[in-house]
This record gives sequence, C-alpha cells and structure tokens, in this order.
Amino acid sequence: MSEAAQLIANHRVHVVPVVLALANPPWQRDVWLDPSAFENLDHVFHTLFDDFCDADEPERYLGVSLRSDEEVVLMRELGAALNAAAAEAPNDTDAEHLQSSAWPDVVSIAGRLAQVMVTNDLQELATLLEDAAVPDPCQIARGATGNSGEQVGGNSGSDTASPQVGSATSRERP
Repeated sequence: MSEAAQLIANHRVHVVPVVLALANPPWQRDVWLDPSAFENLDHVFHTLFDDFCDADEPERYLGVSLRSDEEVVLMRELGAALNAAAAEAPNDTDAEHLQSSAWPDVVSIAGRLAQVMVTNDLQELATLLEDAAVPDPCQIARGATGNSGEQVGGNSGSDTASPQVGSATSRERP
C-alpha cells in the first residue's frame, strides 16, 4: 500500500465511524446520552472539525480524509448542519443538539455522506485487491484440488486423497 493510501486509511478509520454515528439516531440516544459511554458528541466535533478533517473547509482534506469531490461537498453540508444544531444548544449538551430543529438535517446529510464514503472505500478496496492480483487460494495451497478434482501439481494416479476431500481415515500415517 502506498504512503498516500496509508495516510487516507489512517484518517478515514476515524472519520467514517463518526459519520456513521451521525446517521444513526438510535446510536446517538443509546451512547451519547449515556454519561458512562465512551463516546459523545464532543468526540464527533473534534474528529470532524479539528483532528481528522475540517468540516467548515473540507477541500483541503481531499486526498487526506476525503476521497472525492462529492465527499467534500457533503462534508461541508454536514459541517453547516452541525454548526446550526450547535447554535441551538445554549448549554452545549448532547441532548440539546439532538433536540435541535437542525438535527434531522444532520442525520440526513450524514446518511448520504456515509453511503458515499463506504462506497468509495469499497471501490478502493476492490482496486487494491485487483492490483495485488491475488491468486485463487486453491491454486496456492500445497496439494489443493482444482475444479476437476485432480490434485494440482500432483500425480493423478496417486491413491491418497487431497486434504480438501479426504477423510482422516483414508490418509496414510507417516
């Protein structure tokens, strides 16, 4: 994996789960409103505005934590919706944010962004797998059988069964 691909993966491992959480109201109620939980809305704001992105100016994170122009546009919209919700939370509590009139927009935009981000990550993973030219595992394993049942690289006249199809009693003991 290239250094650039590692950088974006290291950032996205933080950004994508936060966006998914913003798109999931049951998670928000169960986790963010539980004072003993490990995550809260403050974590979300730090991740999206300070630590791994800048939802106010996401363009500079294209290629760092965002993969496409569509992600940049949606992140900017999400930042604006989060700022609108924060403006309606005078005491800056998670409950106030979740009750703000802007919160349904946060959830909706986060849902669209999550879908785009996950799709882009899956496309990147598929490209990485294609580039790696991963051979069929059946062709790698010593003594593996091909589709015809013949042992790959072995003697077709052998009377020992391949590991995939033979029983423990049909193998010779050393």
